[in-house]
Amino acid sequence: MKKLKVGIVGAGNISTSAHLPSYQELKDIVEVAAIADIVPERAQAAAEKFGIPHFYASVEEMLANEPELDYVDVCTWTAAHAPVAIAAAKAGKNVLCEKPLAATLEQGLAIEKAVKEAGVQFMLAVVTRYGAEQQKMVELRDEGKFGEIYYAKTSYVRRRGTPGGWFTDKELAGGGPVLDIGVHAIDRTWYLMGRPKPISVSAETSYRIGDYKTKGVSRWEPFGKGNGVFNTEDSASVFFRFEGGKSMVAEIAWAINGTESATTQIFGSKAGCTFEPLTIYGEDADGYLSTETPEIQGNNYFTEEIRHFCDCLNTGKTPISPIEDAVTVQRMLDGIYRSAEQHAEVKI
Repeated sequence: MKKLKVGIVGAGNISTSAHLPSYQELKDIVEVAAIADIVPERAQAAAEKFGIPHFYASVEEMLANEPELDYVDVCTWTAAHAPVAIAAAKAGKNVLCEKPLAATLEQGLAIEKAVKEAGVQFMLAVVTRYGAEQQKMVELRDEGKFGEIYYAKTSYVRRRGTPGGWFTDKELAGGGPVLDIGVHAIDRTWYLMGRPKPISVSAETSYRIGDYKTKGVSRWEPFGKGNGVFNTEDSASVFFRFEGGKSMVAEIAWAINGTESATTQIFGSKAGCTFEPLTIYGEDADGYLSTETPEIQGNNYFTEEIRHFCDCLNTGKTPISPIEDAVTVQRMLDGIYRSAEQHAEVKI
């Protein structure tokens, strides 16, 4: 297979702590040829640390000087996903884009339009689809192990875990925990359910805790501390309806006065399951209730998602998380905010 060349846009935390270490593991199949950041010194520092040949101050500069790139990996703050992904697509480059797809549904639709007009491959980097347990569950689901999956519950709840910097500025982040960590829980659970068509959503968001000063609690800061704006939600409670009478409940929080949780439960007509470890609740061959925990070798989610995208580019296969899924999930996230604003169920 062809060894691919990638250019990374964004030299912040997700790039330097997750993507770039994964590229080092995958150096036999993909080469990081360049990195760009709006703070050139940050791009230079990443280039020197990870042995990247070239660094640039913008995606435009990188695209103009790196014509042999096979794809662009978008690791910027959320509001920059659309302009970077669109520029890459218009230059004929395939796109790997960190979650969420965009800061708004309109931006997400603009990415989809650019990708389809250019005829390039796009994959949303939603790493929890690529875990070994999740992939094993999908394999068993497709074999009929769970019967009809009709209901799921998921949560990603922190007692105190609000990041600083641009994450709390809606103009840059698009939203708070719904777009930051909620996308992981919602996307993973919807994918594991078999991607049923979303019909409507009823949700509430809370802004009651805000910029807390809780003693003994430190706050994670991204590269570049932002401008001190704090106008995003603390938490959200969500109920999705899907075609066929299927549904999902989701709880999401950066800050809430309760217990922390990061769980997904899937319920089918034959069996259900939970994760970490993957545990299956069903009946045995004799009709008794059974609880199974398959033996599964763990993996690095980030490494596997990048390996998968490279394989898709070399073989022409459709990625596990294509642009169509990315837009559908963006519609679901958009629906959460619209429902909360109206205090009513809204159509998706």
